Amino acid sequence: MNAATAGPKDHIISLNNIHMTYHGAKGDVVVLQDINLDIEAGEFVCLLGPSGCGKSTLLWIIAGLLLPTDGEAIMDHKPITGPDWDRGVIFQRPSCFPWLNVHDNISFGLKMRHVSREKIEELTAESLKTVGLSDFANYHPYELSGGMKQRAAFARILVNQPRMVLMDEPFGALDALTRKNIQNLAREIWQKTQSTVLLITHDVDEALSLGTRILVMSQRPSKIIKEFRTHFTYEILNGDSKLDHVRYSQGYMEVRDEILIMITGDMDTDTVRMDKDEPVKRQR
Repeated sequence: MNAATAGPKDHIISLNNIHMTYHGAKGDVVVLQDINLDIEAGEFVCLLGPSGCGKSTLLWIIAGLLLPTDGEAIMDHKPITGPDWDRGVIFQRPSCFPWLNVHDNISFGLKMRHVSREKIEELTAESLKTVGLSDFANYHPYELSGGMKQRAAFARILVNQPRMVLMDEPFGALDALTRKNIQNLAREIWQKTQSTVLLITHDVDEALSLGTRILVMSQRPSKIIKEFRTHFTYEILNGDSKLDHVRYSQGYMEVRDEILIMITGDMDTDTVRMDKDEPVKRQR
């Protein structure tokens, strides 16, 4: 059973009344204000918003890299108090160790967790195959292209079999063709592993073609002002339609235009209604 046909799901992440204020020499900056959010197991959630609105801050709180000023972040009914292998993070710049080859980069986390040598080799080989780098296991990061480095970064996370994958604009530095290929890889990995994904992006098309749920944030102090539940990525995965056909469908264009209006500030966000249970109709 894949994510598209799964039954009722549990909340893997709950954010309760999250506030975040940065204290600086020039005064306090309120970044996040009253964020309440539940993320279900198996969702592919994409977070969009104006530049500097606090998207990455919210991801870092879920990752355990930041603690909120107020409120509580919870995973599987337990407070998030720091980083954990169960929440893998992929950044815009691939974070491979330059002195290790691809194989050793991918297996590093398992070694730190004292996994058996046999299991390390099994999981590392599987991750290399999943991201298409089996023939490059002995290469060092400086010998890889940008897309291959990002594939290695994916493998470093996947090898730990995390419950959740957090991605902070991981495709932003890639050229258009490579970006499309890595987006396809991310979609396929999500379907294969049935993990939960949170993607931070500034690209509306990227969000709509990957996510099953799109969250739009306001300017600072940021709130989640609207969400969309979409089927576009399922259509692409199931072969119902090609990516270009999906992007030019009426339903896709309507959602895209509405999101762009909110992000560019041409709409009064105080009047936007939070349609949490209204899915975007699937286009045939």
